[in-house]
Amino acid sequence: MTTPTIECDVHFDRRGRGGRKVLAAGSAPPASPGRVPRVSRLMALAIRFDGLVRDGAVGSYAELARLGQVTRARVTQIMNLLYLAPDVQEAILFLPRIERGRDRIVLRDLQPVAAVLDWREQRERWNALSRHPGHS
Repeated sequence: MTTPTIECDVHFDRRGRGGRKVLAAGSAPPASPGRVPRVSRLMALAIRFDGLVRDGAVGSYAELARLGQVTRARVTQIMNLLYLAPDVQEAILFLPRIERGRDRIVLRDLQPVAAVLDWREQRERWNALSRHPGHS
């Protein structure tokens, strides 16, 4: 009696940072070049945190800070991104990947833009910032 042999391509995929490895059929998808800008990840995090608070999964931003082991001030900095105009938020989420070097736009650059109440002025500042990063 012979043992049957099955041949197929498989790859291991990791679900998130530090996540479990998952066996998937087929060859591994090509790795995308570069990394997502940090400010894009922070924007997504702000949206996620806001959803958690709105749904009642987390009581407050202070609780988020305690759970994340960061200061309340840091959570406030991140949550201030939600004051940006929706189209500016979208532009931040879809910033091009960073292939090498430092991020062109950092959270510190966006804080003064988010502090402006008028979305029209925010858009002007965002346009200036995205054209000439670091000169907000």
